[in-house]
Amino acid sequence: MASAFLLLHSQVSLIAFTTIAFLTIMEFMVYRDTWMKYEYEVDKDFTSKLRINIDITVAMRCHYVGADVLDLAETMVASADGLIYEPVPFELTPQQKELQRMLQVIQSRLQEEHSLQDVIFKSAFKSASTALPPREDNSLQSPDACRIHGHLYVNKVAGNFHITVGKAIPHPRGHAHLAALVSHESYNFSHRIDHLSFGELIPGIINPLDGTEKIASDHNQMFQYFITVVPTKLHTYKISAETHQFSVTERERVINHAAGSHGVSGIFMKYDISSLMVTVTEEHMPFWQFLVRLCGIIGGIFSTTGILHGFGRFVAEIIFCRFRLGSYRSTSVPLPDGHTSNHLPLITDNSTH
Repeated sequence: MASAFLLLHSQVSLIAFTTIAFLTIMEFMVYRDTWMKYEYEVDKDFTSKLRINIDITVAMRCHYVGADVLDLAETMVASADGLIYEPVPFELTPQQKELQRMLQVIQSRLQEEHSLQDVIFKSAFKSASTALPPREDNSLQSPDACRIHGHLYVNKVAGNFHITVGKAIPHPRGHAHLAALVSHESYNFSHRIDHLSFGELIPGIINPLDGTEKIASDHNQMFQYFITVVPTKLHTYKISAETHQFSVTERERVINHAAGSHGVSGIFMKYDISSLMVTVTEEHMPFWQFLVRLCGIIGGIFSTTGILHGFGRFVAEIIFCRFRLGSYRSTSVPLPDGHTSNHLPLITDNSTH
């Protein structure tokens, strides 16, 4: 019986220490992990400039298109203030296609699993840039497209960044584009957005329009992007930056004045600035909280195993006692007065020999 109790005690102890080791490892993994905390407040900064980072390739020659920004204050920002027009082939190299395909896969996953955005925030500055790598082929393909890239500084009010036919010229009532000399047969606003972001440029951050590619089905086609920009302060253990997130709604249609579809062929990005500012902070479990949780785990397991051990000992004692009692048989002992006694005989030292 003593050996059975010893075996039970060793088994319970083994289970207890194994559980403690497993839960301690799991708790340490939770302690090492971090999470993002989101806080919201009113954005009171309306005097600073907003930076727009642009890298768009349009399937038209550079001398046919022009890009600029016009905001609600009727302030025009010309592309000459920070954008570069670079003639390039519209067709991508295999390496560039692979990166674009990867960006599109990430974008589709981000739409399904929003928690992946926290992973992107944590990996900022640690991941490689999302810009397309330079062309490495030595093909003699003539440049049939125009890559417009660079950055512009605009007022923090709603505005319209657009790429359309003809270079922009100032106008007393706004601005105009010199499109009269360009044939409609040359219109092709198929485009690829390699990068579009607002605020400080942070490598590793994937924006909603990165990797987008649109192919025009008609010469006179308008592509519209309605963008809501949210000022964002990002504070992680790696970086601290002021940037901007944005959401976007897309629309495209063919310009046909005879059918009542009016407008101008081109690419139009109408953005609006949100009055709310988001502060994203990376947080970590304090060390004292880790110790408290660890002590709670160890104490809880010891208490639970103590209860189980006591219950198992109680059940074992009942089983072994019944077994011992069942090994003795009752005998009839005649008494001098003629009666019989059915009690068990006393076990003495002499009777054991």
